[in-house]
Amino acid sequence: MAVRLILQWPPSVNNYWRSFRGRVIVSAAGRRYRRLVGEHVQMQRGARHLRGKLKVVIVASRPDRRRRDLDNILKAALDALTSAGVWVDDSNIADLRVLWGPGVGTGFLDVRVEEISDA
Repeated sequence: MAVRLILQWPPSVNNYWRSFRGRVIVSAAGRRYRRLVGEHVQMQRGARHLRGKLKVVIVASRPDRRRRDLDNILKAALDALTSAGVWVDDSNIADLRVLWGPGVGTGFLDVRVEEISDA
């Protein structure tokens, strides 16, 4: 089974976490992003969990011309997809690829997930 989702641009890693009373928690921006992703997942595919080993390919289209680290989009996006029930746990991801897409100014993630065999 394969799934394709189009998601909004995630908050940066710097904006995803906050310190509160000596604990590190997901920020308001991070919680808002999780909620938005959950709504998109419901609209685009429903709430069925993918099980087993997964291959995830994320094509990131930049929202603007600022320099960005490609790996900084992963934490918020993967956590939100886990929270939305796309898969049981992101520890099931056996193959993860992230690349820049064409164009600037669109600011979205094109996420493709497929179950792969254990072999």
